[in-house]
Order: sequence, then structure tokens, then C-alpha cells
Amino acid sequence: MKSLGIGLIGTGYMGKCHALAWNNVTSVFGDVPRPRLVTLAEVNSELAAKKAAEFGFARSTGNWRDLLDDPEIDVISVTTPNAFHPEMAIAALNAGKHVWCEKPMAPAFSDALKMRDAARRSGRVAVLGYNYIQNPVIRHIRKLLAEGAIGEVNHIRVEMDEDFMADPQAIFYWKSEASSGYGALDDFGVHPLSLIFNLFGHVDKVIADMTKPYPTRPLKDGTAREVENHDVASVLFRLESGISGVLMTNRSAWGRKGRIAVQIYGSRGSILYDQERMNEFQLYTTDRPAEEQGFRTILTAPHHRPYDRFIPAPGHGLGFNDLKVIECRELIAATEGEQANIITFEQGIGIERSVHAMARSFKEKRWIEASEIGD
Repeated sequence: MKSLGIGLIGTGYMGKCHALAWNNVTSVFGDVPRPRLVTLAEVNSELAAKKAAEFGFARSTGNWRDLLDDPEIDVISVTTPNAFHPEMAIAALNAGKHVWCEKPMAPAFSDALKMRDAARRSGRVAVLGYNYIQNPVIRHIRKLLAEGAIGEVNHIRVEMDEDFMADPQAIFYWKSEASSGYGALDDFGVHPLSLIFNLFGHVDKVIADMTKPYPTRPLKDGTAREVENHDVASVLFRLESGISGVLMTNRSAWGRKGRIAVQIYGSRGSILYDQERMNEFQLYTTDRPAEEQGFRTILTAPHHRPYDRFIPAPGHGLGFNDLKVIECRELIAATEGEQANIITFEQGIGIERSVHAMARSFKEKRWIEASEIGD
């Protein structure tokens, strides 16, 4: 296994998260060569130089295209706003680089398809940043489902709520622009869809509603601008397996900071999980006497791998950035042709297709099959 040369585009929230993952993956796992942090790109050379020094990159540039022809770079992390993903990811793949791109793939489905096709042509690894599937809790829930611990699953409910857009006086910014996507549905609704796909498979058909709690938002000059997408979305869906479900997303939910609540109901029990309490889950099974039945809380511990790579003691807990380190290790495995727990561009198209089916359902006020969003 060779040491990978890394290029990073973007240094915001997720850019820093990627940088931390590349810096820490060898220290945590110990079984991969330390990545070489080659070049960091930002919108201008001054900011790029500052962040390169902070993140540990050897070089910096104010032009992201400088990364494409650099023979020292094997993987490019794309952590820019959504609208820039297609151009950057496609260019990187065409240049023969592996790509680690944050979600969603693109605001337009046609652009997401172009990204998938570029990945097909290149033969390179193209991974989407769905780090929540890396949580040892989610991995263990998937194992329990495969073992039939709660019987045959018949219904799931997933909610994702945050309050970073809950204040009606918050200044308008790019996440309220139509160019960034539909709003809560694809801004972060794709995260619960990634969990649904990871645990059960893709969505088959949907009916959706979306709302704007605040139709306008203030600008810095004292005027107001129309909000161009929707901060709340509610969806009924049915999976390809026939399981029924509900998906609810809200970017303006006061008090919710990083909630992804998953409820799974089966013929012999239930499983509950909430990302705000990401190091535990609740399990209810009917295999005990009725007077002893009840939800029990399971805390993560070293036997919930790869928790053991971070902490030797149970109950101490992992964090958001740790999930990105795990995702980074899975990406490295994929570049070596090994089996990896990732969501590729190829698989990610199914999530994008679901999102666009939901948006069409809202527009046309009817059930939409995912297959109606064709290639």
C-alpha cells in the first residue's frame, strides 16, 4: 500500500474535517501509510496559504485547477458549496485522480449523472461524504437487522432537524438560494437517506410536502430577499423492499443541533437511534417474559469496531470528526481494491434520484416513483 498524495479544495467546516481525517487516519488505524498533504486550494492565495499552514499542507494555491496536473496528488477532496461539486469532481476524475466529494452530489440531477459517468469512465474511486454510515452504532444496527434481531422490518421513521436557520432574523446566505438545491431536502436530508440506503436499500416511491417557515430573510443593507428553497420537508416513502417509511427534515427547528432520529419497527422488536446521542442506541426485543420487556440502552465500546481504534474503554464516546477518520480509512481501502463501507458516485445516484423524486412529488402533488427520474 503506497502513501497517497492529497489535494484539498475548500477549507470551511467540511474542508477542515477532511484535513483532520487525512492527518489522523494513520495515527488512529496504524495500518496505512501516512498520506502526504500536498496542496490546498482556496478562493485566493492568501487564505490558501494561511489554511495550508494550519492544516499541514506543503503547498497552497488560489486556483483549484492547479491540483489537476500535479503528479504528486492521487486523491482530491472536494469540500466546496454544492453548486461547485460537478465541475470540480469531474475535472479531478478526468485528470485521473480519486475523488472524495462532500454531499449532495449536485443541485441538478443532470449534473449528478455527469459526475457518475465521469467516475465510470475514469475507473477511479469516487466517494461521497456520508460519514454517518461509519458510526459503529449504525454498523452494529445493520448487523442486528441482518441477524433478524427484531424480526421482519415493516416500518421506519427518520427525522433530521437542526436550528442553524431557525432565527427569522438570520441574514440571507447561499443556502437559501435555489442554486444550492431544494433546501433541507438535499442540503442535509440526503444524510438520513444515506442511512436508509446503508441499512435497507433505495427508496422506490414517494409523496412529499415542503414549506418555507420564513418566506424572506434580511440582507445586511436592511432590505430583504426572498428565500428560494424550503427549510422543511415531509415525505412518505416506500422502499424497493416494500417497507413503508416517513422522512422529515427541518433546518429551522429550535433546540435541535444535529438530530438524526431513526426508528425501526419489526415483527419482534424495535431499534431507536439519535445522532445527538451518537454513542448509544435503544433495543427492544420480545424474546423475554412480558414483565421484563422494555427498551435497553447499549453504549458503544471497543467491541463495536472500529471504536477500539480510538478508545480502549467503553462508554467514552466518539465524535463527528472521528466518523470522518473512519470514512477516510474506508476510502483508502477502496483505492487498494479492497471491500469498503462507502457510498460511491454510482450508489449516490440512487439517493439523488430519491431527492429529485420528492421534489417532483411536491411540485406535481402526487406519488412519484424514483424510476420516473430517469437517466
